[in-house]
Amino acid sequence: MKILITGSKGQLGTEFVDNLTYSNNIYAFDKEELDITNLDKVYEVLKTLKPDIIINCASYNLVDKAEQEFEKALYVNAFGVRNLCILAKETKSFLIHYSTDYVFDGQKRDFYKEEDIPNPLNKYALSKLLGEKEICSILEDRFLIFRTSWVYGKGKQNFLYKLTLWSQNNDYLKIACDEFSVPTSTKTIVNITLKALEKGLVGLYHLVNSDYASRYEWAKEYFRLKDIKTTIYPAYQSEFNLCAKRPNWSVLDNKTISKALNIHIKHWKEALKESLVIL
Repeated sequence: MKILITGSKGQLGTEFVDNLTYSNNIYAFDKEELDITNLDKVYEVLKTLKPDIIINCASYNLVDKAEQEFEKALYVNAFGVRNLCILAKETKSFLIHYSTDYVFDGQKRDFYKEEDIPNPLNKYALSKLLGEKEICSILEDRFLIFRTSWVYGKGKQNFLYKLTLWSQNNDYLKIACDEFSVPTSTKTIVNITLKALEKGLVGLYHLVNSDYASRYEWAKEYFRLKDIKTTIYPAYQSEFNLCAKRPNWSVLDNKTISKALNIHIKHWKEALKESLVIL
């Protein structure tokens, strides 16, 4: 089986590369090697390699900057995804793609299921939703879309890395206590993606660790496990004056994927503890 990975130097791409190195048929590309917004380059690479599977880890995920840079977000998260779809269809490749809990507006106040209607509050989320729609309209049943949330792993583009930096320069931190979702490790995402691939699943699934937390609870647990002494105070999301509006509640339900694979997905606290060796 020949697997192509885009965005290979991001935290999710890195996790895939680390887990798939046993095979000589893994082709990993970072943005400099394969910019998915460049249709000619996508054409060249996919027509040459003809991969069985494309794992798209390339993403524009600067949520606040996307409010001013919507075109950049759109090009990567929607148009770039469309480029992959067009060539994946031609080469008969199976596409795996990752979306976000932010496609929902937070009004439900219960676990969001796959059939719930998206209503993005910010431009980043809109660009990701448009990417989902491109896949569904072009690839029919030759794809997996996984919506995930609060992803962390190796790398600097995640909340826990930022927390660690902030703790080094501050005696106390204020963290939002009214924003809820599911902290999800890249290890969980990769393990379940590979199980889904082995089982032959297709379609859209929510892929997150189990249960949920506020950002404040997540930060407190991380500091406890890492024995970081910086004090954390609860605050309201509105106090931070962020450019992009975020849903206060974007908790995804992982029961569909759990049932399909007949597995139990680890609680976010258990996954976090296991991930400390790489954080």
